[in-house]
Amino acid sequence: MKLKNRRIMGAGGPMEEEVGEEEDEEEQSNKWPPWLKPLLQTSFFVQCKLHADSHRSECNMYCLDCKNGALCSICLHFHKDHRAIQIRRSSYHDVIRVSEIQKFLDIAGVQTYIINSARIVFLNERPQPRPGKGVTNTCQVCERSLLDSFSFCSLGCKIVGTSKSFRSKKLSIEEPEGSDSGGGNSRIPSFTPSTPPPAATATYRTAKRRKGVPHRAPLGALIIQY
Repeated sequence: MKLKNRRIMGAGGPMEEEVGEEEDEEEQSNKWPPWLKPLLQTSFFVQCKLHADSHRSECNMYCLDCKNGALCSICLHFHKDHRAIQIRRSSYHDVIRVSEIQKFLDIAGVQTYIINSARIVFLNERPQPRPGKGVTNTCQVCERSLLDSFSFCSLGCKIVGTSKSFRSKKLSIEEPEGSDSGGGNSRIPSFTPSTPPPAATATYRTAKRRKGVPHRAPLGALIIQY
């Protein structure tokens, strides 16, 4: 505690931000179970190094108690009394069934999908170049298209989107937009063409009128004398 107070009383700039990041990390570690982040960082569906000769050597299991990486079905025999979950795949992305993960984690706000008659959630975000036409709701972190009743597309995005640092950064980005009503002090550039001044408008109209068909004297006014 003394070290944190000394940092805050010291330089006052970057050191305060550093303390804020440390406090945010501490808050996140207390908010989420200790196995969640290691789970999201694990590579699944690789061959087990201990049981490479077995036809069941694909690593698609994870032990929540040991947090020691992906496990194959043979490795799982050494974790009989532990909490274990099975990871599945959909379109080359890791997913988990809702019936399994909701026993250990609150997944409220994360969009669910039905694949092979089972409801699942994605572990990590899936990049999307641009939202589709008519999309009214997107993920708060990666802006992937979502149904209106959800806020995040994956468990990883929920961790990021509910963190204190992410919320503060998002507010700092949105603040200039709200200050636009103050009158002329907005920092956001506008690419909409401004209305031309009255003088320029009059000049433009005059120039346009000159481009018309020239008026000639009528032939009836010409009198020829012999």
